[in-house]
Amino acid sequence: MKTLLLSVALMCFGVTSIAQKTDKEIKKELASRSIKSARKEAKKLKKAGWDVSPGSISLDKVLEKSYMKSEEETNKGAKKYIFADGNGVGETKTAAELQALTVAKLALASQVESNVNALISANLANQQLNNEDAASITQTIANSKELISAQLGYVEPVFKIYRTPKGNDKNTEVQIRIFYDTEQSLQIAKRVIQKELKDKLKVNEEQLNKMMGIDN
Repeated sequence: MKTLLLSVALMCFGVTSIAQKTDKEIKKELASRSIKSARKEAKKLKKAGWDVSPGSISLDKVLEKSYMKSEEETNKGAKKYIFADGNGVGETKTAAELQALTVAKLALASQVESNVNALISANLANQQLNNEDAASITQTIANSKELISAQLGYVEPVFKIYRTPKGNDKNTEVQIRIFYDTEQSLQIAKRVIQKELKDKLKVNEEQLNKMMGIDN
């Protein structure tokens, strides 16, 4: 009996070791791929006049970090983060960064809104709603992008590069990329839309929560 238990234990240990090794190999392959892609893109960006802020890590490393983050997955195999790019031009770096961040956040919110729309559309089939309520839901979701963007708060850019626009050396152009946890962004969006719908729909809170995919 002891021999059998020992054999099973060794088998389990072997499977675990293989799984861990495979996971490490996947991460190593991902890192290698990210480094190659980052170096390739860095060359193009430098040719176009882009560079990082003085004192920052190199452009290659900034891009590498961005690539790695974009490929991260949850335990269920889904993308861990959503991300969006933003571009801004201003007389100062601060003004250009603010413009770029606003653009990126709206693009991010647009992705979140699309994800929530898909979720609610799937749940609507199970809810007996009249045409007026259904139309109100559709309209509210369509108008939710700026509300979602506001609720996301400040998002620290993972990727931020600068250049002087051709023919306009008085201005600074900024390009950024921001990331947000996918699941967290969905929860924020659902709460925002739920709040907007609460007084518009003739349904109780429990039904609204089910439709929004919110567990109390």
